Amino acid sequence: MIPRNVLDDFLTQHTLALVGVSRDGHGFGNTVRKELERKGFTVHLVHPEAESIDGQPCFKSLAALPERVGGAVLATPPAETEKLVREAFVEGIPRVWMQQGAESDEAIRFCEERGIAVVHHECILMFAEPAGWFHRVHRWARGTESHRPLS
Repeated sequence: MIPRNVLDDFLTQHTLALVGVSRDGHGFGNTVRKELERKGFTVHLVHPEAESIDGQPCFKSLAALPERVGGAVLATPPAETEKLVREAFVEGIPRVWMQQGAESDEAIRFCEERGIAVVHHECILMFAEPAGWFHRVHRWARGTESHRPLS
């Protein structure tokens, strides 16, 4: 289980990169985008082929982001995640959240060995407050306390 301070630290970042959003505006990455924006996060989309998604500009890579981000949320296949954590390291992104299904042992190890705070095997929507009823029930069922970010 990821320590609470690592979760809280990630969730106090107001500007995030999100990789793994589908061009058609559907899919889990898009759900994450919409929910994080609704919760007040500034979310920069990274997509190597899209100019924009739902009218929001996309950047070709983490290196192309217009400003420094506090963390990157990865909703990508594990092989892509392994490339992205290397790019995050080069770009000085200090935190990575690997959505469930995006993680690999190699990507996790890479982050840990290089001092990148890494969250894995967890859904960001379960912890970003205010959590929806489904995620609150899921936290309760898992016995996970609320992870409200420190202000």
